[in-house]
Amino acid sequence: MTGDEATDTHAPVRLGVDVGGTFTDVTLTTPTGDLVTAKVPTTADQSEGVLAGIEAATERAGLEPDAVEEFTHATTVSINALLERSGAKTALVTTAGFRDVLEIGRQTRPSLYDVTATRPEPLVPRRRRLEIDERASEDGVERPVTDEACARLADEVEALGAESVAVSLLHAYATPENEARLADALRERLSVPVSASHEVLPEFREFERTSTTAVDAFVRPTIDAYLGRLIDRLVPLEVPPPHVMGSNGGIAAAETVRERAATTLLSGPAAGVVGASRTASAVADERDLDGLVTFDMGGTSSDVSLVTDGDVARTTDAVVDGLPLGLPMVDLETVGSGGGSVAWVDEGGALRVGPRSAGADPGPACYGRGGDEPTVTDATLALGYLGSDTALGGTLSLEPDRARAVLSALAAEAALESALEAAAGVYRVANATMERAIRAVTVERGHDPRRFGLVAFGGAGPVHAAALADRLEMETVVVPLPAGVLSAFGLLVADERADAARTHRVSLADADLETLETLFTDLESDALADVRAPDQATLERRVDCRYRGQSFELAVPVGDPIDRAAVEARFHEAHERAYGYRREERIDLVTLRASAVVERDAVSLRYDGGDDLESARRTTRPIHVDGTERDAPVYERPRLPVDARVDGPAVIEGREATTLVPPDWQMTVHTDGTLVLRRDRR
Repeated sequence: MTGDEATDTHAPVRLGVDVGGTFTDVTLTTPTGDLVTAKVPTTADQSEGVLAGIEAATERAGLEPDAVEEFTHATTVSINALLERSGAKTALVTTAGFRDVLEIGRQTRPSLYDVTATRPEPLVPRRRRLEIDERASEDGVERPVTDEACARLADEVEALGAESVAVSLLHAYATPENEARLADALRERLSVPVSASHEVLPEFREFERTSTTAVDAFVRPTIDAYLGRLIDRLVPLEVPPPHVMGSNGGIAAAETVRERAATTLLSGPAAGVVGASRTASAVADERDLDGLVTFDMGGTSSDVSLVTDGDVARTTDAVVDGLPLGLPMVDLETVGSGGGSVAWVDEGGALRVGPRSAGADPGPACYGRGGDEPTVTDATLALGYLGSDTALGGTLSLEPDRARAVLSALAAEAALESALEAAAGVYRVANATMERAIRAVTVERGHDPRRFGLVAFGGAGPVHAAALADRLEMETVVVPLPAGVLSAFGLLVADERADAARTHRVSLADADLETLETLFTDLESDALADVRAPDQATLERRVDCRYRGQSFELAVPVGDPIDRAAVEARFHEAHERAYGYRREERIDLVTLRASAVVERDAVSLRYDGGDDLESARRTTRPIHVDGTERDAPVYERPRLPVDARVDGPAVIEGREATTLVPPDWQMTVHTDGTLVLRRDRR
């Protein structure tokens, strides 16, 4: 059993629901502080799976749905709409002469030496990109928009049959009057949502601002319709409307999210990183590690990020499916390698894995739901890491014969000797893909992965984690107690967070501190307006800085009151940490940022465990590691006693995730049920 220490006082009933590509994960805290989990298949209409998950979790907890007091949700609706290009039919309005900014971009090639590489098609085709005769600069409006021009554009948008409109006028980040007037006119005349760049991303860089605004308009009707449908379906259950996890690692009210749809693109992965930071940071401190690499392997993809000093890494320079986004986001590296990723043979005869996934329906062949292609899950089942008696999510039994059949066909196509050899190859190829993702957030950014712990979660993560750590020479793997539903657990502990930003370009030495203070105060007011309890919020200030002549910035904290010397010192330190050197050069301030954070009460994990290790041992089965078959004991995770030690090879089966302890590794159980795997140095 897990949860807060039971007391006589009532603990709030919190609900977290994370929708993944294959499963919808649910966590719920009971009035006595226990944590209840559930995992149900993801449905085509995600709201149906969400309701099924709520009913499963509340039934398991012995509660009625109307007992839920707080509901936090992570969804893939917006990212799916973007990746599948199934969002709204969007029109874009720009300043005359800037109609093609989405197509021109930065005039760079996606891959310098790949002559076949192509850039993604713009979200808005040229026939739906409109212009207006206006002009503004950073210093003010030079040519205002007219009522006649606004009326003409409204008619043109309506004639195009557009389902949403993005408005991005030149220099609207500094002088928004023209854009605001146009956006208001379109909203008055049209019945479709309008996204204006000075509201979505009031920052300079024309391409990135326009791209972000177009993405927001593209996914906005989809996320709005989904949340509206979900809220309507919650009414009969008397479950409160959800707060939604944002890409920045904080939650926001559903009504706020419906107007700022682009903030939800990395909703689920961000929740997982938050959950990892809250459950594994203590291990990093105990082991004197530089930080944690979070590794979330689900059914469709794997997401990797960093946690340092107990806080998640964030960025405002993200690219999603080839499209730049300037919004604050958890800094993630995503690869198309998950438990449901399909294995295939390319034209050269090489074995490949992903990015295509079998998803939830039909799913891997071993699910017995009609899937007829080999996947990573089929491979781990054939290798013995999963067993025929393993019940995914506590309910779904696996069929080894089906896995071996599709792997045999793969072996024949790849000229391999057996299904077992094909399974080992699929496992290695999937791990190689995920290893590259981990190197991208560590080695390529100046971090030594050997100084980090690997936090494994998601339905498939713990079965691959130790093998990945071996390849990267990492010494510690952490598997939190709710690893299989850690993103859903992260929803229970994530803070409410609202961000505001504005470009203000000036040299640090010449900056007027009173002006900066006024701008920061305005940004803080904007951020506070988007949180439920502004009187309980903590305010954070940051500024993007760069040396004179540089093209990109680093964000550093700003105190209150502003200390010019402290900002300079922090930027020098940040630049040296990121790039290995500092310069005696003028420092420019570029964009001011403010955040309002309302902390939520912690959810502690209590772990009772079993009385002795032998009682937790359920069976023994052969597993195949590095081409060798070994007998491995299989333990039930909920029955492992605190402080128990298990030497590999071994398999630890939980309700939502299975952990592989390879040879030369040992595992110990912490007091909160966390599994810590370490290399055995004997």
